[in-house]
Amino acid sequence: MPDTDPSTQPEAHVSDRDNPNHGEPATPSFSSLKEKLTSEFSSRQLINFPDYMEIVLYDPENGYYANQTQQVGRDGDFYTSVSVGPLFGEILAHRFLGWWKDNGKPKPWRLLELGGHDGKLAADILSNLARLSPEAWNGLQYASVEPLPKLRRAQRERLEPLVADLRIEANTSVLAETPLPGIIFGNELLDALPFHLVKKSDDAWTELFVSSDMEFAPCEIAPNSKLAAKLKNIGSKFDNGYQTEVRSNYLSFIAPLTECIEDGLILFIDYGFAAPEYYDSHRTSGTLRTFSRHKAAENPLERAGEIDITAHVDFTDLTLEMEHLGYYPTHFSSQGSYLTHLAADMIQSGDLDDFQKIAQFKTLTHPGHLGASFHAIEFSKQSVSSPEIRHRLAIE
Repeated sequence: MPDTDPSTQPEAHVSDRDNPNHGEPATPSFSSLKEKLTSEFSSRQLINFPDYMEIVLYDPENGYYANQTQQVGRDGDFYTSVSVGPLFGEILAHRFLGWWKDNGKPKPWRLLELGGHDGKLAADILSNLARLSPEAWNGLQYASVEPLPKLRRAQRERLEPLVADLRIEANTSVLAETPLPGIIFGNELLDALPFHLVKKSDDAWTELFVSSDMEFAPCEIAPNSKLAAKLKNIGSKFDNGYQTEVRSNYLSFIAPLTECIEDGLILFIDYGFAAPEYYDSHRTSGTLRTFSRHKAAENPLERAGEIDITAHVDFTDLTLEMEHLGYYPTHFSSQGSYLTHLAADMIQSGDLDDFQKIAQFKTLTHPGHLGASFHAIEFSKQSVSSPEIRHRLAIE
């Protein structure tokens, strides 16, 4: 028997630092997002789009994600796989448990979630891990890196009863002090990372900045910048007027996270394509979308702070950056294929015979629903990528 029975729901070990910069000078406080933007434009005439996204989405006082925790689901702005029901978390729990067994049942071990929002997916995963393997559950530390205080509080309230060791952090610094065997994962996280907007004009790339009158202004791109290097990889065979998105922050975002685990698994599930499809010449307006009340639009400068702003993931570029960190792709497929593969044992054992689970599984995996909309990619340090995976990612 394990040292602790999950059914007893012990008092959680919770670390929640709502003020991670205690002792440092306080940053200016603004009563509204409009006031914050006005202040930014007073110090610089133009704001690049990644900085604009950082303000309107992630400002800790007035940004879109800081304002509330109910953006997801029927009454929110968009659906995710978590909205379908608890089966998504149950299938991921099977995957994580399989990794734990395959790697010698380490104790302690860490699940580190990114972009956990209000903790709903974490709750589904933890409940199923406790049911499937009390031994694995007993040795587990469930961690979340969440910069926004309101979301950290929501996660803590939901998850405290579900795991003995819960770490909710504003950044990676504390977790990196004691890296553990484990898994880093994020569902619909990377599509919300800030990105550059670029447009082909006069046979050259320009970057779109935001002006104080909330219009886009084309600007030259510094030839030695990281953005310029990314654009060289994309190429220049596009007609004038072609617009797309480029992220130059995958490496800076992920590198600190990898210091929190010991050569484990990294999983991302998100909208996206490999580079050839992402930068198809017919995709002339890119993949930028905004969402509000389940309606998609394309103008991210309207209703600042009230709408979600996203763009698809370039999985080829993501993979090349991960390889700089020593992590290599071991799986890349549509969500439908990925979840069907993970649920094979559940299907054979009859665990999916329940009517509600069947309905959820179809929504998660059918190409007409979420099965083709999302892709899953796994990375590992200990495995070599197959030629098939590298071909799918257009990596030689």
